[in-house]
Amino acid sequence: MDEPFSALDYQTRLALSDDVYHIIKNEGKTAIIVSHDLAESISLADRIIVLTKRPAKVKKIYEIKLTGKSSPIHNRQCKEFSTYYDQIWRDLDVHL
Repeated sequence: MDEPFSALDYQTRLALSDDVYHIIKNEGKTAIIVSHDLAESISLADRIIVLTKRPAKVKKIYEIKLTGKSSPIHNRQCKEFSTYYDQIWRDLDVHL
């Protein structure tokens, strides 16, 4: 899925991501989601792959292990969430 929630308002985005997360988990399926939203990615994913700039190559792979992982909305409150966010942000080489 390529930026599946990008055109939605924030509340709808959270609700829909929660629904999609549970459908994928309940059906035992794998989904690849392309996203520029770091919080969304961490809250949904079991694994995040950070790519380099063009030509894209795999820069780093993160196995996302959140304590008490249950839903995207809840996962944002897990104690490891901010650590993953900071680590992945640094890997994105965004210079503000």
